Amino acid sequence: MRTDPLYRYEELATFITNLVDKGTLRPGSRAPSLRQISKQQRTSLTTALQAYRMLEDRGVLEAKPQSGFFVAKRPALSLETPSMTKPPGKATSVSVSAVVMQLLEHASNPKLVPLGCAVPSAELLAADRLDRSLARVARLKGTQYNIYTVLRGDPRLREEIARRASRWGQALSPDDIAITCGCTEALTLALKTVASPGDTIAIESPTYFGLLHIIETLDLKALELPTDANSGIDLGALEKALETTPIKACLFASSFNNPLGCTVPREKKIAILELLAKYRIPLIEDDIYGDIYFGKERPEPYMALDRWENTIYCSSFSKTVAPGYRVGWLASGRHMQRVLENKVAFTLCSPALAQAAMADFLTSGGYDIHLRRIRRTFEDNIEQMIGAVDRTFPKGTKATRPAGGFVLWLELPRPFDSRALFTRALARGISFAPGDVFSATNRYRHCLRLSGGFPWSPRIEKGIKTLAEMIHASLAGGPA
Repeated sequence: MRTDPLYRYEELATFITNLVDKGTLRPGSRAPSLRQISKQQRTSLTTALQAYRMLEDRGVLEAKPQSGFFVAKRPALSLETPSMTKPPGKATSVSVSAVVMQLLEHASNPKLVPLGCAVPSAELLAADRLDRSLARVARLKGTQYNIYTVLRGDPRLREEIARRASRWGQALSPDDIAITCGCTEALTLALKTVASPGDTIAIESPTYFGLLHIIETLDLKALELPTDANSGIDLGALEKALETTPIKACLFASSFNNPLGCTVPREKKIAILELLAKYRIPLIEDDIYGDIYFGKERPEPYMALDRWENTIYCSSFSKTVAPGYRVGWLASGRHMQRVLENKVAFTLCSPALAQAAMADFLTSGGYDIHLRRIRRTFEDNIEQMIGAVDRTFPKGTKATRPAGGFVLWLELPRPFDSRALFTRALARGISFAPGDVFSATNRYRHCLRLSGGFPWSPRIEKGIKTLAEMIHASLAGGPA
């Protein structure tokens, strides 16, 4: 399992890709010769050739006999982005548990092409370093951590989380933070704290099926809001809902909605916060993908912009470093006492040793290096996936352009039933997430979500091609 920094040829490939992305090397222009680039970057000709071959495989460069390497003229994508969603506009009970359980059942099956659940590949994660931290902490202070932690969780871990939050303008103290068993428990505690059975929660549409499952389990109702694939929820629809519906809380993604991959612009986040403050409605934000951004800067969470102190912030390390450690957290402001009371009733406290290991890993300084590496990988995965969909899926397919995270949302021409395709795809050894599981009202059956959490490979490319063939056959009325 690999957890070390990029190999030299990968670094060189990234360097050339950045030159292409920034326009320094234009499509059709000659790339630096192997001798020239190896001299400039102080590397061997063999390493330079390996990097150029990788870029050729990715479609960034193309080799011309007797002439060298040139920047590929990438064809323009024919895929449009999905249009603004149009949910029914009324609160409804949620019933997705059976579908969610079926999807999760296949999440860890290594025999399936992993396009289903949004779980990052173990190959990409820093498990080796984290495991060494766990072993070191257990060896040196094992008895110290074979106890219940204080209610808020390991103090050193909370200090590290608060320190990282300060980078994007979120002023937190360790006492503002409570450690949870993953982001799922954080969101559950937040909803349990501000809402009671029968209350209505406003959500994005489509939204992560895990959020819908929590809402169902807590016997709450969901009000789906129209959501744009680029800029998030429709502000006018939110205002109308607040005026006409007794909404108890809003539950939105901070950055990179799952499944759309969109992030709300800063100005729009402030407008949403102002609107919620006017109606005194708390906001629960899910920022689990916040560190996986493709741009130059991490998007600011709602809480960092909230001068009304009406936001409960939830996140975890499950998408970036350790899904199996189940280390999440929330910052709940004035709701902390109630959150802790619910935490005691649910799990009493989170495992002490896992928290200590995570704190040790964060203080070592390796997390940021790791994040830079996986961000590049996930961005490349999404780009490769979009290209494969553009080449193979039916005309009229629409695809999102995620600004972060590692999921891709596809809207297929009607009539198309992704639920029916899901069962047939499993029989062909392929997992994906059917669109209806992302809605409380059984919408988006003509849509599906693909996960890019695994390194791009011929197996994944073949899986997408097979899915495309099945969809073509389904739309043509033949056997898929």
